[in-house]
Amino acid sequence: MDRRSFIKAGVAAGVVAGSGGMAAPALSQAANRTLRFVPQANLANFDPIWGTQYVVRNAAVLVWDTLYGFDDKLEAQRQMVEGEQVSQDGLTWTFRLREGLRFHDNEPVRARDVVASINRWMPRDPMGQLLRALGDELVAVDDRTFRWRLKAPFPKMKMALGKNATPMCFIMPERIASRFDSFTQVNEYVGSGPMRFVRNEWVPGARAVFQRFDGYVPRNEPASWLAGGKRMMVDRVEWVIMPDPATASAALQNGEVDWWENPITDLVPVLRRNRNIAVDIADPLGNIGSFRMNHLQPPFNNPRVRRAVMTALSQRDYMTALVGNDENLWKTLGGFFTPGTPLYTEEGGEMMKAANMERGRQMLRESGYAGEPVVCLVAQDQPITKAQGDVTADLLRRLGMNVDYVATDWGTVGQRRALKNPPNQGGWSMFHTWHAGADAINPVLYNAVRANGDGAWFGWPDVPAVEAEVPNWLAASNLAEERAAIGRLNRAAVDNVVYAPTGFFLGYQAWRRNVSGIVKGPIPFAWGVSKS
Repeated sequence: MDRRSFIKAGVAAGVVAGSGGMAAPALSQAANRTLRFVPQANLANFDPIWGTQYVVRNAAVLVWDTLYGFDDKLEAQRQMVEGEQVSQDGLTWTFRLREGLRFHDNEPVRARDVVASINRWMPRDPMGQLLRALGDELVAVDDRTFRWRLKAPFPKMKMALGKNATPMCFIMPERIASRFDSFTQVNEYVGSGPMRFVRNEWVPGARAVFQRFDGYVPRNEPASWLAGGKRMMVDRVEWVIMPDPATASAALQNGEVDWWENPITDLVPVLRRNRNIAVDIADPLGNIGSFRMNHLQPPFNNPRVRRAVMTALSQRDYMTALVGNDENLWKTLGGFFTPGTPLYTEEGGEMMKAANMERGRQMLRESGYAGEPVVCLVAQDQPITKAQGDVTADLLRRLGMNVDYVATDWGTVGQRRALKNPPNQGGWSMFHTWHAGADAINPVLYNAVRANGDGAWFGWPDVPAVEAEVPNWLAASNLAEERAAIGRLNRAAVDNVVYAPTGFFLGYQAWRRNVSGIVKGPIPFAWGVSKS
């Protein structure tokens, strides 16, 4: 019996949720003030600067606030900032923090905390790296004012400080941000956001708990994604870790949990037949599947090997494994950016849609590939990564590669992918992930397409022809110039296989109908969500 059939059979047979004996919540006021949420994966680590996994980011937006925040129009709005002034030459930005900002230890948020947080964030983020290169002086002027002098104008400052793409510029206390460098995990989680992380209830692999912080002062504007007033309507959010989809489905139907972030497509018909469950597309901007290769280590340090894989790769195989045969939910890609957005292009993308196994085999033979093991890190607790990994194992074996399939969990992938060691010394050759469409609309938000070597995202591609187009895009005076730069970038990214997109797909979310306030977007926004 295959995976899809097993899951369907299990649910049809009335699989009982394996939630450690957790009883369904009583119909009480206390129960209505606790939101039980099934996230996409286990929260194995919790440092949103060190760890760029979406599951870490999604937890972090509850705990830490940002200076600006993207709204649902992808525009950066003031969040912790009350106002900003920009000098006439564009070289000096002066920011004023709004009143009433407090950390979860009840210390006020001061400008020096912001300066330390920005300095910790910049080395890990593509936009942060641009700002660090342009920076002349970043200082706290007084407790509520900080000033940033630049060597050249940077008009997309608000975008950099307010974006939802990982890593986000979260604001931490100076004593933490200055004690841990960008490449060392913090071990103290003092936030600035609407919820406090309850560390003593954190059981990796089982649950994570967040408690409303009464000292948080929301903005007055209506909430819109990461912008506006983040008003918590519940006292407590419990993340219940359920990597098995059948178990999560049963728990949602039984009322043991309230909201499931990403139900697999196979189970959507079952959930829709339950009148107590609502199901909808989670994010209309969708996701881009990712086959991420290690450019530093054999065999994928060889661009000819990477091209052979991309030529043989069938996006259709990946997409049907992920979301089934409904072509309303997926499409193949000839480019790296989000389809339907202004910068999407398929210039130079013929190879991405080739799906030619015989040609791929020929290219692999001609590449000089010598049978080196391909260490494939595949997270089994993520349906998205598990489905992609199974397709990849078959693809690479048929292509003629020596596959070392390492079945593990998403937390371990997050730890191991940061290592630059050879694959036989704890390193890796490839892993799977996905990129939210909202993160892939332009090159400065989209860390996965950047190719600046050691400064790049995991895999560390070094492709000057890609990087040359980023400042060209930034300097463009109109959309036509922007699109021309992105066309050249797309061609260079394809030629050098910065990574291999596995297709574009939409995903679902599901919740019980006594829960209201859930919105569509790239993050499960908990503010404004209530239970009755």
